[in-house]
Amino acid sequence: MKRIALPERPDWREQAKSVGFGFHEMYGEPYWVDNAAYLFNYEQIEEDIEAPSQELHEMCMDLVADVITSEESLEKLQIPDEMRDAVRQSWLRGDRHLYGRFDLAYMGKGPAKLLEYNADTPTSIFESAYFQYDWLTDQIAAGTLPEDADQFNSLQECLVEAFRQFPSEGVFHFSTLLDNEEDRGTTTYLMDCAIQAGHQVELIDIRNIGVDRTGRFTDLQDRLIERCFKLYPWEVMFKEPFSAHLPTAGGVFVEPLWKSILSNKGILPLLWERHPGHPNLLPSYFADDPQAQNLANYVRKPLFSREGESVSLFEDQQLVVENPGIYGAEGYVVQALAPLFDVDDVHAILGSWIVGDVACGLSIREDESRITTNLSRFVPHLVVD
Repeated sequence: MKRIALPERPDWREQAKSVGFGFHEMYGEPYWVDNAAYLFNYEQIEEDIEAPSQELHEMCMDLVADVITSEESLEKLQIPDEMRDAVRQSWLRGDRHLYGRFDLAYMGKGPAKLLEYNADTPTSIFESAYFQYDWLTDQIAAGTLPEDADQFNSLQECLVEAFRQFPSEGVFHFSTLLDNEEDRGTTTYLMDCAIQAGHQVELIDIRNIGVDRTGRFTDLQDRLIERCFKLYPWEVMFKEPFSAHLPTAGGVFVEPLWKSILSNKGILPLLWERHPGHPNLLPSYFADDPQAQNLANYVRKPLFSREGESVSLFEDQQLVVENPGIYGAEGYVVQALAPLFDVDDVHAILGSWIVGDVACGLSIREDESRITTNLSRFVPHLVVD
């Protein structure tokens, strides 16, 4: 694994604009990096990233089956009392899920370490599945990369196949906050994958979802919403007024209600408790666990947090890096500190994608900070022998 410099494609910004990738710059800073890439060999991909990601996903699915039967675990995860039965029923019904992303620390050798599982609303799927693949084919066509250069990337094919597993009758709604350009772009891309899978689709701002007199969710045309992808966190949805109707709504939403368990950083200590010493896990504890005091170098994370907000790094039990934010009221976990791959003080985190139940893609984000934030950059990758 190494970071290499490559020529920037002269027209990549125009290409990005033409395919709806308007968020290649965010907050006035570049987000997409076109003149560099992370290089892997097949052994690193297959043995150190793909196979462990598959195992981690299976461990997480087994964890859900345990958690739904444990009031103690649901309490630790701060699943609201009034939603617990609905979460259980979602799992017991087998409500279908779509995708998620493991964030991994990886140094190019040795086991990758799980930092967290973005199992509910992971963004960067468009740039991972589509735009970085276009980057690869353009670089090969320009002669910059050899013809046998590859990527760990079957994301789009897997997404289309995953959407084929959902019933095709009726309208498949897609919802997010449409005034957020990144969220809208991500949702629109997934909607296009659903169209390729044969679905009739409709885009709706999540704030415009209504409820009829019988408590069923409806769109702006007063049509019943029978199936709806939502790029909107469950822990936020639980606080919305219409959440009172979730327990009787059935399996309307994708991701399903049971994903509220896996999108919670409280799964990190629960996984460690069940699989102590696992090579792909880091020692992790709820912050009020006495064992947490035994960690000298660790990261403190809220149960719910987005884009690295409210995360703190400690070395020798002294605070060294802190990213302020609004999260933490529900509690924290602490996780042993793992070194990140870095080049010239730029730190990289791997995103290993799960679609359906298959590990099928890789993305890389890098940041000058040791805490990956909303200003992190996306860098494409390639795989060669």
